Parts: sequence; C-alpha cells; structure tokens
Amino acid sequence: MAMKTLKKTPNNSPNNSPNNSPNNSPDKSPDKSRDKSPDKSRDKSPDKSLNKISRPEGNFKKVVLLISYDGTDYCGWQKQKDHALGPKKPSIQGTLESAIESIFKQQISVSASGRTDAGVHAQGQICHFRIYNNNDNSNNKPLPKDICWALKAKLPVSISVKQAWLAPDDFHSTISATHKTYRFLIWNNPRPTALLARYSWWLRRPLDIERLNELTKPLIGKHDFASFQSVGTPVSHTVRTIYKAQWRQRSPHLVEFQITGSGFLKQMVRNIVGTIIDDFEKNKDPQKVQEVLNSKNRKKAGPTAPAQGLFLLKVYYPKKLDIQLIKL
Repeated sequence: MAMKTLKKTPNNSPNNSPNNSPNNSPDKSPDKSRDKSPDKSRDKSPDKSLNKISRPEGNFKKVVLLISYDGTDYCGWQKQKDHALGPKKPSIQGTLESAIESIFKQQISVSASGRTDAGVHAQGQICHFRIYNNNDNSNNKPLPKDICWALKAKLPVSISVKQAWLAPDDFHSTISATHKTYRFLIWNNPRPTALLARYSWWLRRPLDIERLNELTKPLIGKHDFASFQSVGTPVSHTVRTIYKAQWRQRSPHLVEFQITGSGFLKQMVRNIVGTIIDDFEKNKDPQKVQEVLNSKNRKKAGPTAPAQGLFLLKVYYPKKLDIQLIKL
C-alpha cells in the first residue's frame, strides 16, 4: 500500500531541520532512491559480494537502517520476556537482530527511534547497531556490498530494509531524533474491507473531516499530554510539542490522520485518535478536548484506538548528523 510522505514543514518545527538522511526534512521532497528495492541481483561469489569499507575511529562500525514492517504478527518492536504476547509472537527487534547476527556471526543489539506496540506498523522506522572488529583482524567480516539485499534473504516478507548508512559514533536513533510523524488510517464505510483490515480501523458511521480537524486544534502546540498517556513506560515528564495534526480524506472511504511532534508518550497517538472519534460521535465541542488536555487525567480521555491503523511514518534528525552518514 503506497504511502505519501509529509512534504510541508510543520508549524513551530525545531530549528535544526533534518536533512535527506536517514529521513528527509518535511519541507523537502523525499529521496526516491531510498524507497526503491535493490536493483542488483545478489552475487553468489563470496569474494565479490563483500565490500571492504574503511573503519571509523574505534573498533566498531555503526550501521543505520531505514526499515518498514507489518506489525500484525509481532508483539511489538521490543523483545519481550514476561509480556503476554512474548512467548506466542516474535518481536521486530529480535527478528532483525537474528538476521544481522546470521550475517556477521556476532551478538548484535539493535536500537530503534521508538518502540512500536503490538500490531503497529512502520513505513520509516530508523534503527542502528554496531559491528565490532577484533584487534587482530581475525574473523572480521567486511560489510556486504548491499546490506539491504543481504538482509532480505534473512528476513520474513513482513520486514523490509529500505536503506542503510554508516554513521558517526555520536549518532543514536533514539536520542538524536528531533521529531516524528505518525499516520492513522480509518476505513469509513458501512461494509468492512478485507484488503485493508490489517492496516485500518473500520468505522461505519460517516466522518466529517472539517469537524474532526476542529476537535483536534486544541492539541497543537506545547502541552502536558498526561491525559493521553497509557501506563507502562516511565518517563521524566509528559510535556510534548505537536507541530501538526490533520485529518484528510484520502479516498472516498479512507480517512487519514497525520500527526507530527517532538515526541510521543506510550499509545499517545492511538489515545488521541480514540478521543477525537469518541467526541465526534458524541457531538462534543473542541472545548471538551481542551478540558481533557488540562485535566492531565487519562480517565478523562476517550478509548484507545486499535493498533492496526497506526503507522510510524517518518523520523527526523539534525542536518549536522545527516551529512556525516555514508550511504551503503
């Protein structure tokens, strides 16, 4: 399912606008080459399929990946030990680590820009890992000539590596991120859809886009979003800045909500969507949304929207880090 990327700079956006790598700035057209599948067939010769790359300072290489995934059959991004879904469903993180380890023959730890919940999808997740080198150069494996293609053979079809870069040591997919964009899809039709059932929330009652945008306006800006935070992930504070939050009609029966912010609390986007839809159905005015926001009380907000409609669309980074990335 093709997804368009955000093209306009959100209001009140940070001063350090991200560049084209790993995810381009909102006010620039995306680098289309990153969304293309590798156009070179895998060379079966071991000597030709490896490309020796000069090592950064230190005894490791840091690799950054841009990935997409269908989160339906996973317990979320993070590996789970005691989670109810842990023993039954794999994690995105664990599946990706296993694939990378099978190539480099060493233990790998992958960190992502954020931990998506069970059933949540991603079109533009950013993650990174380190490949360590032995001082005596024994068993050191150079990076594959096309690491995206190499990982394709190791990963299920529900996870795709779209692009890869060598990164400086001070790049961190979580800490370095300046802001993110999420998308939520709603199938708005009296009849359900089989083809989009895994990627949208089915609502039968007709939605009014103008009305939904009016209800959402109080959320734009810098606020304490404690009312929209689900329990489970401790944070130092619950203040976040929302630069843009907009509803639009993507097709006659498909409604899209897109939101860009400095960061998001646990299930914050799903709680916002659930609250706005609940207020719309109960014919409440925007002042009620403002009251929920001011209350800092999760019980005052509406229900949590289902996971399958949510996508992590894009993650943005400062230009000073972008220009240091080396495309693989």
